[in-house]
Amino acid sequence: MAKSPALPKPTPAELDLLQVLWPMGSGTARQVHEAMIKDRPDATYATVLRLLQIMHGKGILIRDESERSHVYAPAQAQESLQTSLIRDLMQRAFSGSAKALVLAALKTGISKKERAEIEQLLKDEDKQ
Repeated sequence: MAKSPALPKPTPAELDLLQVLWPMGSGTARQVHEAMIKDRPDATYATVLRLLQIMHGKGILIRDESERSHVYAPAQAQESLQTSLIRDLMQRAFSGSAKALVLAALKTGISKKERAEIEQLLKDEDKQ
């Protein structure tokens, strides 16, 4: 069975845009720009539009061209892309060790709330 080609890894700017687009599901360039300027007031409409076009060209986004204003949507679900990026990081930086990756992440400092959530996840996993 042939392995499907991997989607290109998004750049930091593309990940920022995906963080805005994932909760929306899909949107026009104007809608994405309006959502993005809440956290990034320096983001111009032209920059957002160009980035959407580049990401579509790379296959990171899909585009519905049936309306006058094109509607963009992520080609991959958030969890799927994050899993792929974690696997890649784990292979490249931690010799494939999930334990080393998790320990490094924990050493960078987590809040008490995050620690409690992690502990609960581990307890729930033990029950299964």
